[in-house]
Amino acid sequence: MKTLKIKSSFSELDRLRSFLNEYLKGVNLSDKNRFKIELALLEICTNIIRYAYPQNNGDILIKAWLVKDKVFLEIRDNGVPFDPRKLKTPDIEEIIKTQRRGGLGIFLSRTLMDGFDYKREDDQNVLIVYKRI
Repeated sequence: MKTLKIKSSFSELDRLRSFLNEYLKGVNLSDKNRFKIELALLEICTNIIRYAYPQNNGDILIKAWLVKDKVFLEIRDNGVPFDPRKLKTPDIEEIIKTQRRGGLGIFLSRTLMDGFDYKREDDQNVLIVYKRI
């Protein structure tokens, strides 16, 4: 298991990307699945940065591990409680028609990953996602 703690700041996204790429180096993974995992993680953390800490910056803790044929990622934050599973599927046609920005990150992450689960634990949002390899 590999762990990274970052501040909820856009300036930390490069560190996040480096952490993930370093972890995935030894994993037999297609470029397509590697890209899906990276995009999902970046979308999830971008949402945390934007919405979890409205008054100030907080921390985001990321854990990565491998079990048999699955890459797991756990993303924790102490921000505003938010269960992304309760978000309705966005109306993509409406978003395009109105040229609205945003609203697709969680949907995209759920679609890119094979597993997507949430729980609230010890006053933290805990999101666990996985991708079959």
